[in-house]
Amino acid sequence: MKCSFNNPHDKRQEAFNKIALPRTWPLDTVISVFPMKAKNMPLIGLSHKHASCFFGGVLSITFLLSLHGSCAQIMLSGNENKIDLNPGAAVVVTDAQPDSISKLDFRTFPPTVEHVMNVPNSVIGPPSNIAITPNGKLALIANSLKIDPQNKSEWIPESYIHLMDLTTPEPKIIGRVSTEAQPSGISITPDGRIALVANRAAGSITSIKLISNDSTKRAVVIEHVKVCESELSLSDVAIGPEGSTVLATVQKGGYLAQLELKDGALTTTGRKFSVYGQPYRVVISPDGRFGITAGAGSGDPIDPDALTIIDLQANPPSVTDHITIDPVTESLEISPDGRLIAAVCMSGSNLSAQDPNRTEFGSMVILKRTREGYKVSQRLPTGRIPEGVAFTSDGKYLAVQCHPAREIWVYKIRGTKVSDTGHRIKTPGFPSSLRASSP
Repeated sequence: MKCSFNNPHDKRQEAFNKIALPRTWPLDTVISVFPMKAKNMPLIGLSHKHASCFFGGVLSITFLLSLHGSCAQIMLSGNENKIDLNPGAAVVVTDAQPDSISKLDFRTFPPTVEHVMNVPNSVIGPPSNIAITPNGKLALIANSLKIDPQNKSEWIPESYIHLMDLTTPEPKIIGRVSTEAQPSGISITPDGRIALVANRAAGSITSIKLISNDSTKRAVVIEHVKVCESELSLSDVAIGPEGSTVLATVQKGGYLAQLELKDGALTTTGRKFSVYGQPYRVVISPDGRFGITAGAGSGDPIDPDALTIIDLQANPPSVTDHITIDPVTESLEISPDGRLIAAVCMSGSNLSAQDPNRTEFGSMVILKRTREGYKVSQRLPTGRIPEGVAFTSDGKYLAVQCHPAREIWVYKIRGTKVSDTGHRIKTPGFPSSLRASSP
């Protein structure tokens, strides 16, 4: 961004344009570091007059971003009825009602909610088994498993994802795409052209070409890429903001696999990042610098677990930090501006009623961006057995699924402070997966 002074030869113009801000910081992070008051400008060496010019430009950009964000404030919640986690272990529910998808529209608060019934999905797997295209027109929903027809008390892997049209007055399923066994975590490239699906029981990633515009919505499988042996449980996949860096969680292997997506082709690089515990969910920061994953160790309900931070812009990329959080992290998400991470943890709430370590609340750990990575800034209670967590695309709200209560808790964000609004959204099933539209 440049700012013009009345005199084109004014040395202050040259000085202004040489202001060095960290290249990897997103705009909103810059805004948070340099508050919008001219009196703070001596920190970066500008006069009050020049400060008003600088922040006038920043405010203009922020206004444009807010206009963009107001057009799409959608979340989708996958609600399963056939498997219950409340007894302390996953058990099949007999004569279960159909699974469903709930659409939450945060353009107003409280958000409007509508439910789409009879859309099979599952709690088994990371809560990232839903993804929405960047233009907000199409959703992909993994159907990870089904009840074993030969043994109604067990389940077996499924092998397809649903396509949901989000442009119709009521969202509707318009088709399906075959994957390999047990499709789980899903990510879509920033340009919306390719989706990657982690197949947990196959150790592979399915690459899918997407077309999602007003007239056409379809998906075609490009290839299935083997990443690890099936017993290592490939659970989730994340794509960097440039569209080429790919990270996949190999849960039972205890590592993240790095892949490359180039010209529509997905290839393994051979790079494995050794991380804490058993990595489940993975995200990449909006500026592409950090990969973040969470892993539970043995699953002990008392001992804390940790996030692993990977600096993807280091030479070579490497793990730089392990951050202690609460026991048994189920999911995590990063805010659209990259300033916050929200990690939801069982913290004993997933144990049976007879277990003395059982708690009546899960927990959400908030981490705040620093120059070197992230640090814990807040802890908040959630309902029992928190599953998915998601930020609205404007970064103003945060939602957490609470499985046995069949509800979603809504939190508000002001700056980097998170607080519970007290608003609860009831779902027609156990809320099991959650994703928001892109900013």
